[in-house]
Amino acid sequence: MATCTASELMTVHAARLLRDGDVVFVGVGLPNLACNLARRTHAPNLVMIYEAGVIGARPARLPLSIGDPTLVTRATSVCSMYDIFTLYLQRGNVDVGFLGGAQIDRFCNINATVIGDYDHPKVRLPGSGGSMEIAGWANRCYIMTPHQKRRFPEKVDFATSAGFLNGRAQREAAGVRGGGPQAVVTNLGFMEPDENGELVLTALHPGVTVEEVKTNTGWDLKVAGNLRITEPPTEDELRLLRELDPQRIYLS
Repeated sequence: MATCTASELMTVHAARLLRDGDVVFVGVGLPNLACNLARRTHAPNLVMIYEAGVIGARPARLPLSIGDPTLVTRATSVCSMYDIFTLYLQRGNVDVGFLGGAQIDRFCNINATVIGDYDHPKVRLPGSGGSMEIAGWANRCYIMTPHQKRRFPEKVDFATSAGFLNGRAQREAAGVRGGGPQAVVTNLGFMEPDENGELVLTALHPGVTVEEVKTNTGWDLKVAGNLRITEPPTEDELRLLRELDPQRIYLS
């Protein structure tokens, strides 16, 4: 097994979730690296869309923000942010949205707004950006985050982006068209929603135990009966990934 960091481990596994031909609404950071890795391996026809209004981006270097000029290099189209959200995302033309946040709860709701009481928060966070719309309208969503107990409370302090609310039926009743979160990728393994939208541990990375995952989760996490062990990153995947971020801006 090739030696890798937690960030590299999560990025490789997130990349493997993407399919050839997927249209992916992506930001910067590890999701960006995951998309570029997928495009250089098993998904050469993957299309990246950025919030700033870039479609089919093929950046010449690692972008530092969603407004980085490198994103328009060899892009298929450049349009307005309004067009991206209305003509592409809300119409169902985005297959995948990558999300993250300070807290993800039992039903995959995401908090990126405040820690603690909203009126008197312990920490004020950056807020939604486009994640609320992506969570509601993308055909499927994936979440990447380190697996720490403070990141996985039973209920988020503030619901910035909807997972399955209080259950899959409530999300359906809300009328959003998107399929919601499909998997949470962490440095310990995978969690996926069950038929009610509750996260269940479905895979462990090599060397990780169920007890370790449960200790780092803020509720009594269910474990799938067919719990699997993931395939570790290959040397080729790690080489390509490190070439994408040679200064380790995001992989450090």
